[in-house]
Amino acid sequence: MMSQMTPSERKVRVNLGDRSYDILIGPGLIAATGREIGARLKGRRVAVITDENVAPRYLDPMMASLAQSGIEAVSLVLPPGEKTKSFDHLIPVCDAILGARIERNDAVIALGGGVIGDLTGFAAGIVRRGSRFIQVPTSLLAQVDSSVGGKTGINSPHGKNLIGVFHQPDLVLADTDVLDTLSPREFRAGYAEVAKYGLIDKPAFFHWLEQNWQAVFAGGSARIEAIAASCQAKADVVAADERENGLRALLNFGHTFGHALEAATEYDSNRLVHGEGVAIGMVLAHEFSARMNLASPDDARRVEAHLKTVGLPTRMGDIPGGLPPAERLMDAIAQDKKVKGGKLTFILTRGVGQSFVADDVPASEVLNFLKEKHPQ
Repeated sequence: MMSQMTPSERKVRVNLGDRSYDILIGPGLIAATGREIGARLKGRRVAVITDENVAPRYLDPMMASLAQSGIEAVSLVLPPGEKTKSFDHLIPVCDAILGARIERNDAVIALGGGVIGDLTGFAAGIVRRGSRFIQVPTSLLAQVDSSVGGKTGINSPHGKNLIGVFHQPDLVLADTDVLDTLSPREFRAGYAEVAKYGLIDKPAFFHWLEQNWQAVFAGGSARIEAIAASCQAKADVVAADERENGLRALLNFGHTFGHALEAATEYDSNRLVHGEGVAIGMVLAHEFSARMNLASPDDARRVEAHLKTVGLPTRMGDIPGGLPPAERLMDAIAQDKKVKGGKLTFILTRGVGQSFVADDVPASEVLNFLKEKHPQ
């Protein structure tokens, strides 16, 4: 049986040789899960991992779709939130996959946002030394970023995403209907990752977002176009540098500062969620680049103005509850995965859409910069 795309769907191909896969983007895809899996995979058994926020809305429709296609499915529902990305929850996920007798031709499905996708992908990557994996992202952030590219993992007290593996999915189903149920805060957080693609190397896309962000928030064709453009941007980078030996590091623009802020708030989503940390981090990256005489301060102001306009935090002082001293933030930065030989590596910029990898950034400069920006 061949998969049939509807006129409103978009397809992006991630080209990785015999591990290539499709990203389908459009409405109603959760209800088509069984059809799409049946068209691509030989196995007839799946384990669905989701969380308590997503399950009441989308688990039953997915299970019905799978059953209709003759695919046997079991499910595991986990607590929501960043703290679920831990060893404490990895173990029951692995046990659920093994208990379902998932074999090499069967699949593990992540139905949820970035937390569920990262955790489930990690489990799929290590159970039986690698199980087939399908991403069904239910947040904007997951649809445009974390569901694509095969980075999976969990957090550690030492920092975010420090334990994991590269494990590419076999299929990504980005159902745009589910985004209508997101809170404004969740949608804005995902939008930060959309804007990131323009700030990396697509200045025309960032300009388009400045002009069309309200239509993206409203839904419809503009939203689908923004998601497809973001997925294509990430797919191109992943195809060129799957394991982050060079170019792919650019996808972490804003993340070095952002991850440090997340660690400083102990991953408390009431205070800061990932996309908000990235938004603040992207402003800080532009400001630090200006401090290093690499970019104009006008670019930093432009980026901050747009992110503030859509309702995102742009300053460390916007984070409720206060932050630890700048030295503590530096400790988190020193644990970042982009550190090599103890030398700091940042994604900096020469202007909007002109990011680059900067090796051996002086730690003293970063510390002084953080002290200036840190709310007292």
